[in-house]
Amino acid sequence: MRSKWIASAFAAVAALMAAFALETAGWLDRPEYVTWSWRVRAGARPSAVTDDIRIILIDQPSLDWARRENKLPWPWPRGVYAPILDFCNRAGARGVAFDIIFTEPSFMGVADDAELGAAVARTETFAGGVFLGDDLDLESARWPEDVPRPWQRFDGLKEWLAAAGAGTGAVARGAAFAIPDVATNALVLGNVRDVPDADGVFRRISMFRIFDGEAVPSLGMAAWLASARIHEQPTGVRLERGGLVAGDRRVPVDDTGRAILRFRGPSGTHRAYGAAGILQSELQLAEGATNPVVHPSELRGKYVFVGASAPGLMDLRPTPISRVYPGVEIHATALDNLLAGDFIRPLPPAVSVACAAAFALLLALAAVFGRKAWHLGVTIAAAFLLPLAAGFALYGSGWWFPVVLQTLAAALAVAGGALYNYSTEGRQKAFIKQAFRHYLGPAVIEQILDDPSRLRLGGERRSLTIFFSDIEKFSSFSERLDPTDLTALLNEYLTEMGHVILAEGGYVDKYIGDAIVAFWNAPLGQEDHAARAIRTALACQRRLAERRAEWAERYGATVKMRIGLNTGEVIVGNMGSDERFNYTILGDAANLASRLEGANKAFGSYFMAADAVRASAGGGFVWRKLGRLRVVGRQAPVDVFEPLGAADGPSPAWLDAYHAALAAFEAGRFGEAEAAFRAIEGDAVSARHADRCAPLRAAPPEAWDGVIGLTEK
Repeated sequence: MRSKWIASAFAAVAALMAAFALETAGWLDRPEYVTWSWRVRAGARPSAVTDDIRIILIDQPSLDWARRENKLPWPWPRGVYAPILDFCNRAGARGVAFDIIFTEPSFMGVADDAELGAAVARTETFAGGVFLGDDLDLESARWPEDVPRPWQRFDGLKEWLAAAGAGTGAVARGAAFAIPDVATNALVLGNVRDVPDADGVFRRISMFRIFDGEAVPSLGMAAWLASARIHEQPTGVRLERGGLVAGDRRVPVDDTGRAILRFRGPSGTHRAYGAAGILQSELQLAEGATNPVVHPSELRGKYVFVGASAPGLMDLRPTPISRVYPGVEIHATALDNLLAGDFIRPLPPAVSVACAAAFALLLALAAVFGRKAWHLGVTIAAAFLLPLAAGFALYGSGWWFPVVLQTLAAALAVAGGALYNYSTEGRQKAFIKQAFRHYLGPAVIEQILDDPSRLRLGGERRSLTIFFSDIEKFSSFSERLDPTDLTALLNEYLTEMGHVILAEGGYVDKYIGDAIVAFWNAPLGQEDHAARAIRTALACQRRLAERRAEWAERYGATVKMRIGLNTGEVIVGNMGSDERFNYTILGDAANLASRLEGANKAFGSYFMAADAVRASAGGGFVWRKLGRLRVVGRQAPVDVFEPLGAADGPSPAWLDAYHAALAAFEAGRFGEAEAAFRAIEGDAVSARHADRCAPLRAAPPEAWDGVIGLTEK
């Protein structure tokens, strides 16, 4: 037992080391991302604030409408966006964020830019875009003089940078700003650029990036900051190790300032409107219409994002929720998470190690202590299903549980435990199966494999029920049968009888020519061993009767078997030499069973059991007493019986008459007994008793004890 615990612990530790080595090397990232997508899709649900966000999309229908109705090619003139902003102002939008950067002057001239700038100025909660990257060739390497620096300072920035390390990816080396008309009139600028994970999928958002000493929020966070400044008290932002604190909200970020997004659903979960509909609505309202395409109440009190979703505008991103997802909806999701305060948190490393260790040790123990093939199958399934189930459950609680790491640790631990199990108990089980498969039934072998300690080899005293059988007149027809036919007949006979014995959990000790030696209650204990042996003997006789005519036709031999049963104490165990031994029995009880098999010849019976068998079997059978018998080599007589069938079956009509005749015989009333026995027709045992009565009637013995003595085996 101790060695199993040590082996399990060793397998678990080795599995942990291997799994974390692969995880550190980054080899588990891609399969982990696959399972993450499963969790995201299964757990995507709108939040309580999802309906507080609206999106205006420059979609393909809007592009088609502008081209068809207004002859406007892409890119649109800047003045086209002014009505969109005016509609948002008319509606009373809580905040407006543009996921569009106007980095170049309008091709239509200064007036066009000025018109957009004036609309931005009219929108007091406008959050504009800035593109922050790592390319020094971007337009700016320093904050432009004509663009005001952010009014919102991130407290603790210096300390956070020191903790994150000088090479943190949160620092941007280049930037592309909007034209001054937009940049200078915006209340706040937000970063619209982000990078995907190694597989090209966007799962995270940079909540802020640092450029020229300034912390620049993401576009979603910029929309929240702009709204808070206008509609609420200014909200302080502080950077701490592992988190960003904004007001009463804490956002878990890594050393690059990135947070894991909790997606709310497929594209369109945040209600969206085509830009064409918004433009038409503003024009209709300006002309006095009361039933515009989109009613302003749709945007009242909402955060509004403006972005592109038309395929040709190159702002579609792969995400866990969909391979095609508008970039503006990623920013909307980030704001949703910020408002709801439910960004996904990575599992702390210490907890991840503890969970992996628990899974590995638990499943290693299951593999080491498992005794059957299905035990290992269940353990392997658990190694894959338990971490996956934990991953799904913890996603709902807001945690990224590393499923693949946990699964790999568990699977490697199972492999190690199974290898140990096979190299120790597996070989032992293989030996037991090989050693006993010809002697025991599969069910009995499985019980031994479940608990090998129950198999004690070397010899022990135990009460068994012993079965001896022989074929009547075998030597006579064996002399006249062709050796090939004799062998075929014998093999078929022994196979049939062996199957019956094994089916009742018997142990086939040996085949001696046509004889069969078997016993019950060893190597495994069987409380009903006597009943099992009786049922086996009756079944053997029935099976033999079914095959008798067939064998008589094929081989010209009428096969009948005699069976002797006895219950008693014997020595059972491995017996023989060091080089060759056999699991067998020794003792007087076994000898008596053998003698009873032969005694059938004197009684005309084919099944004889000692009284000990009848007493041990209980009341489940119908019996007739054959007599009191003294066998060769044994002085004490024994009562012997023949089981006629199950107690719930029919009894022979002559059974009472037979027992009355036997009672007269044992009492010494031989004339009465003979007449009674001869009155029973068709019963060989009664006929033999009648023949035995005749000489005793003619010359009664001086002292009669009712015992029939045999002079031959």
